[in-house]
Amino acid sequence: MKHFFTFFALLFLLPFIVPGQTVVSIKIEGAINPITADFVNEAIKNAHSKKAACLLIHLNTPGGLLQSTREIVTALLESTVPVVVYVSPEGAHAGSAGVFITMAANIAAMAEATNIGAAHPVNLRGSMDSVMSEKVTNDAAAFIRSIAAKRNRNLQWAEDAVRKSISITAAEAILEKVVDLIAFSDRDLLNQIDGKEVKLNSGTVVLHTKNAIIETYEMSAIDKLFNIISNPNIAYLMMMLGFFGILFELFNPGAILPGMIGVVSLILAFYTMHTLPINFAGLALIIFGVLLLLLEIKIVSHGMLAIGGIISLLLGSMMLIKAGSTLEITGISRLLIIATTAVTALFFLFVIGAGLKAQKRKALTGLEAMTGLTGIALDPLEPGGRVMVQGEIWNASSTGGNINKGEAVRINAIKKLMLFVEKIAPDVSGSMTT
Repeated sequence: MKHFFTFFALLFLLPFIVPGQTVVSIKIEGAINPITADFVNEAIKNAHSKKAACLLIHLNTPGGLLQSTREIVTALLESTVPVVVYVSPEGAHAGSAGVFITMAANIAAMAEATNIGAAHPVNLRGSMDSVMSEKVTNDAAAFIRSIAAKRNRNLQWAEDAVRKSISITAAEAILEKVVDLIAFSDRDLLNQIDGKEVKLNSGTVVLHTKNAIIETYEMSAIDKLFNIISNPNIAYLMMMLGFFGILFELFNPGAILPGMIGVVSLILAFYTMHTLPINFAGLALIIFGVLLLLLEIKIVSHGMLAIGGIISLLLGSMMLIKAGSTLEITGISRLLIIATTAVTALFFLFVIGAGLKAQKRKALTGLEAMTGLTGIALDPLEPGGRVMVQGEIWNASSTGGNINKGEAVRINAIKKLMLFVEKIAPDVSGSMTT
């Protein structure tokens, strides 16, 4: 009898003695890119190492790059731990790439006031012809059908999301059997999926998530930085900052800081661009425009090189990444391009204007600065002789007839250390004139 009561006491206290299950939670916000794909893979490994009940992915994305999406989908389908994708918070959107990721989850959930859909592929480099468009669409449709079939979701809706760019709300997604449930919070979600069976490649797993401890897994600081600069707008700004930082260093040798900032910015920009659909003709135009602006400072072209450089810069920026697609994240803001070009134009107009003013300004040092100064003839200038100017004795030659010793002279020109002077005649008021 004693052992009987001990057994039931332990059975009652077991939930309080044995540590609860762990759920690893991550957030995917913004564009889907290679950094995102690496982050998901690392999160799955982390969840596996902790023997977590599942990996919970909070998803809010307008779309992203197809290759990165494929990598994430592959990781979810081959995951060794159950994966739950939760489109949240309220107002979130699983668009384009987000549709593929949501449907690839073992369990797909949405918060209220969220939507999913619009997965039609677009060409990020420019307009596609009808044949290429059909090939890309058919490939994407086959891809999403395979995901839907694997997870027993609505194949027809999945294909329509690709071919017709349809989008539906959370409530409609439940009716269409696109997602499994609607949850109001993480805890509500974990309570609802507790006891559900999910199929992994290794076998069937029963989820125990009701009292699970949620552990947040975040990107490293360096990955967060790379994720931020993967935004085309940020990459574009860093590239321009890099170009002009190096230019400033070239025109002001020894400044050091602008050059360092320029080199680092360019390296980071080019690192980012290898993950983006870059049009190399646009990049070449930008570089050509910068070179023209550089030459404008070195060569007097009366602004022609600067105008050519600004036009090349504008056209290249417009072409760099195709904007105006349904995946707005893949384009550079037109407003940003115009603002950057305008600031660049104003800067170089200022530099050119300052240069022209400097050319017209009277010299303050050197031999040129002596033109216009006055002195005293030490010898009769007939026409050659000596004059004293600011306490210095110079060889001089008269340009306006003979000049007597002791008379005042004005310097008109200097050639080969010879002053060419003229006599200053006194006016009626007693001041000296020519």
